Amino acid sequence: MSTIDNKTMNYFKSFSEQLERLDAANFDELALSLFGFQAKENSVYKAYLDARGVKPENVKSLREIPFLPIGFFKSHQVVCGNPVIYNDFYSSSGTTGQITSRHYIWSSDFYLYHAQTLFESFYGALNDFHVLALLPAYLERKGSSLVAMADHFIKKSNSGQSGFYLYNYQELIDKLRSLKAANDGKKVLLLGVTFALLDLAEQYAERFPQMDNLIVMETGGMKGRRKEMIREEVHDLYKKAFKVDAIHSEYGMTELMSQAYSKGEGKYVLPPSMKVFLRDVNDPLSWSAKQQGGVNIIDLANFHSCAFIETQDLGRYSGEGMLEILGRFDNSEVRGCNLMVN
Repeated sequence: MSTIDNKTMNYFKSFSEQLERLDAANFDELALSLFGFQAKENSVYKAYLDARGVKPENVKSLREIPFLPIGFFKSHQVVCGNPVIYNDFYSSSGTTGQITSRHYIWSSDFYLYHAQTLFESFYGALNDFHVLALLPAYLERKGSSLVAMADHFIKKSNSGQSGFYLYNYQELIDKLRSLKAANDGKKVLLLGVTFALLDLAEQYAERFPQMDNLIVMETGGMKGRRKEMIREEVHDLYKKAFKVDAIHSEYGMTELMSQAYSKGEGKYVLPPSMKVFLRDVNDPLSWSAKQQGGVNIIDLANFHSCAFIETQDLGRYSGEGMLEILGRFDNSEVRGCNLMVN
């Protein structure tokens, strides 16, 4: 457990309570208040603002807030307060030899509660699900926030049929068939990393049961196991193999405490705790004049670290106001969550 001093812990608890009452009307006010706090209390972010010549007291709108490049989570401990008081962290995946990110956290209980709240706001109560998590590679290392979230979902489903799967695809198929036969009224969530779902689709399509209550949700993640594929190609393959009309997606990363969900076509609805601004692809300090650009994320659930993150993802807004993730910048590292889409 983290040994955070009482003053800082009280602030975190107070802010987490404000998040529960958050709505669109007070997002900007809360974000600006949090910026003021992090500009003083986060030494890494403060140094970045100083290097940019930004005076926090002059920042009056969200578009004036500088976003911290996500790479700082690889080279620094990005936290508010004294870094030595943080003991717990989630680490990113990566291919062999890569330096991975570490997101030090103030409370794993908060992360899991927040993740559950966001999921249930989109999909309903977890105890209405059987959760089958196909997460090889992630299960084979320590510190994955995705594994921690999946484990929490499995427990909260209160189903003896829920569980993790590694490379035991036949066992997973057998479980799906038994759940279909049981027909107990619960939905089935198959939550899988991209390369494993592709393996499952290619090897077991003929034996995969057709289930009206099945939600297939990919989390990204080729991890160097396969050539990159565009989203439409991957999802079309999934839909045919798994006999479903739509493929759901989860958009999250180690450096964020919040997740966004898509119910199809790679179009994400942002949760109340997040906003996305698109920056110019050639000038990270300028906003995109188009509906497409680099993804800058405000995640208010990152109140203990840095809520203002310049990611290496490319995105655009659809006509319905939903966010599409288009891929990654060419010069960025291939990360575990990467799924190239067009």
